[in-house]
Amino acid sequence: MNTQPLDDAGGPTAGELGEHAVIEAIVAAAPSSSNGDDAAVLTHAAPNSQVVATTDMLVEGRHFRRDWSTPEEVGKKAIVQNFADIEAMGARAVAALLAVSVPAETPVSFFERLAAGIESRVAEYSAELVGGDVVSGDQLVISVTAIGSLGGNLPSLRLDRARVGQRVVAHGKIGWSAAGMALLERFGRENVPEDLTEVVAAHCAPYLTPGRGVVARATGATSMTDSSDGLVVDLTTIAARSGVSVDLFAEAIAPGPELVRAGEVLGVDPWQWVLTGGEDHTLVATTANDVPSGFREIGRVGKQSGDPAVTVDGAAPHYHGGWVSF
Repeated sequence: MNTQPLDDAGGPTAGELGEHAVIEAIVAAAPSSSNGDDAAVLTHAAPNSQVVATTDMLVEGRHFRRDWSTPEEVGKKAIVQNFADIEAMGARAVAALLAVSVPAETPVSFFERLAAGIESRVAEYSAELVGGDVVSGDQLVISVTAIGSLGGNLPSLRLDRARVGQRVVAHGKIGWSAAGMALLERFGRENVPEDLTEVVAAHCAPYLTPGRGVVARATGATSMTDSSDGLVVDLTTIAARSGVSVDLFAEAIAPGPELVRAGEVLGVDPWQWVLTGGEDHTLVATTANDVPSGFREIGRVGKQSGDPAVTVDGAAPHYHGGWVSF
């Protein structure tokens, strides 16, 4: 299998140029007037608003591989997995901080391209990369802290606020990231069938439409999460925290043509990816009102009824489990 990184192989390294040169390269690729001092000073939050903060890490070999993903894609993925958590609260992402632990022999061009990917994603949210840190380490680890703003009088979209009778709605693809990873494990990046490159891209650089969480909260959603650990796992968390059950509509979450095709190529039931695959960062919410713009109805909230807390057309899911860190 080809394990050649998709980043630049040549050029000066972080160890050769030093920390300040690396930071300068990042700032040049993702400029912000708030970056470059001891700490970033953000503008005052709007009246009647709250600050929302989250952090997440990407570890090379566990969350990404450089023979599968370009540095730009890694940067995009790092932002989406953090901004999705901001969106899941019904908030708007406004800024990001980047911390990187990296082997000294890493080319500085890697940081430039990583930052370019980050810049392209934060710009879509009208946000900025406002600071961070770079240290030498034995393994490449990328940590992003995201900061958001939650405005207005409506409560945040908490995991414990699903209510019996509500619709379960979703925005984004379900199962694509896991299918993309399975394709990469079988074929590597260069040999993936041409008609499945979009599925692979969903793993390497997931996308989430900016502002959908704000829309859901404004139109009456009460609970929300982003599907990072797997659809059944994440909805089971909402069900347990809210004291309810969730029944998913099989027709609404059934694998589409792309996942069916990937399943045929790999000899895998695509329902496994839909029910247990993580890292899609699909927004999944509950609401008693009409389906919010950009969302689709995928199930209903019912009374708490014991195990399983999440069913599909009233029956236990064929596949269980999902992403776990340990």
